[in-house]
Amino acid sequence: MNGSHFLIGFGIYLLLMITISYLVSRRQQSNDDFLLAGRNVSARLTFGSTVATMIGTGTSMGAVGFAYNHGWHGMLYGIGGAVGILLTAWLFAPLRQMRFMTMSEELSYYVGANQWVKQGSAILIFLASLGWLGAHIIGGALYLSWATGIELFYAKLMIGFAYTLYVMIGGYRAVIWTDSLMAVILFSGFLLMSYVAVHAIGGLDQISPALAAAKNSGLISDIGLVPALSLASVIAVGVLATPSFRQRIYAARNVSTVRRSFIFSGVLYLAFAALPALIGITARVLSPELDNHQFAFTTVAVMLLPGLLTMLVLLAGLSATLSSASSDAIASVSVLIRDLYQGITGSMPTADKAILYSRLAVLLVSALALSLALLSDDLIRYITGMIATLMSGLFVCALLGRFWLRFTWQGALAALLGAMVTSLVVLNHPDWLAYWGNPCLPAVMVALLAAVSISLLTPPCAISRKQALALISAQRENTTSVATARSAGNASQADLT
Repeated sequence: MNGSHFLIGFGIYLLLMITISYLVSRRQQSNDDFLLAGRNVSARLTFGSTVATMIGTGTSMGAVGFAYNHGWHGMLYGIGGAVGILLTAWLFAPLRQMRFMTMSEELSYYVGANQWVKQGSAILIFLASLGWLGAHIIGGALYLSWATGIELFYAKLMIGFAYTLYVMIGGYRAVIWTDSLMAVILFSGFLLMSYVAVHAIGGLDQISPALAAAKNSGLISDIGLVPALSLASVIAVGVLATPSFRQRIYAARNVSTVRRSFIFSGVLYLAFAALPALIGITARVLSPELDNHQFAFTTVAVMLLPGLLTMLVLLAGLSATLSSASSDAIASVSVLIRDLYQGITGSMPTADKAILYSRLAVLLVSALALSLALLSDDLIRYITGMIATLMSGLFVCALLGRFWLRFTWQGALAALLGAMVTSLVVLNHPDWLAYWGNPCLPAVMVALLAAVSISLLTPPCAISRKQALALISAQRENTTSVATARSAGNASQADLT
């Protein structure tokens, strides 16, 4: 495949995304339109954007590459993701009726609208969004660099520029439309690749003998029960605590819309889980001496498909990374504008400047994420380490807060801190890391223990959840100052009591 031809195709593809962004952005009138598409996203668009994000960078690069080294264990990524999105539909879809704008608002709601929890979780959520964004930049750059021969550094710059441009123009409305289009492209690409790959080795009945031969020769290895469970768990936790999936809940038309969309996405993704593993195993059979396992998908495409189809499949892979990147970019901008900006300045941006500030925030988060992406080229290790460190505590807080009224703000902070410290300790002890596979399970266990014990040792929250919701709503809707918002929240509490 000619690299210059691929660049031309990528340019045409990007121009299409920009055109869509421009067309859907003409109706933007408020920050809610830019960040949440007016809270009126249909079930079809929610489903399309969810599928595009789930079949994203981790699947197209990480899961296929993992299967290249570990066979059917490549399905663990899909199984963990499916479990995560199905649990999210069951546990958290009802939060749509609370009208939250960010996950930090949700977490503070569970503990009496506590500002320490809101701002502390906002920082972690912002960093987690940047972490996911960095992962998508790495994945997209690996595709682009491999297909064109461009140095990885410049490929990362190009991917960062690509999604930043159309997200700045169209905001979340552009994200859901472009994601839905990308979902069709990348899903078609994976189906085509799976069919061609299986056909190339003689059919489905040849997979088991080929896999057994690869294992006997030491090319494919088992990872063990604990690391396997840990990998599936870290992906599930990532979905349950990823801000971009919460963004879909808050932006959906109603509870039933988001629940149906997530359930359909989870079932489809579970059925899809075998495809990356098939491609990875086939890549091992056809090209057993591949230098970088993350290029397994692209290698099979070039080996088995004619030039035009190869370009289309690789564009499908890039679609996976760009769709995921755009969703996480909007999630990080929402936290930056709605939580961190207010926490620093004491007020929200005025209505006439809100969209401008949001667009500038897209530039800022893209630059920060690009800086993170330049530090690593190993996608799976990057993703699992980032999730365990930044998101395990968020997951525990969300789960306990959703169902345990005795949960306190001190317990929430203990969970966030305990998960981070545990993850960093495991990451810095090679023997422990080898045993667990990644730090997610120990981080979740320590966070859960810390949250429950500290909550039981501290006084119960004096503010009811109904009162906390009134306070959060007042803080969000009043854009003049935090002090005024607090007064409004206190007045609401007095009325409720």
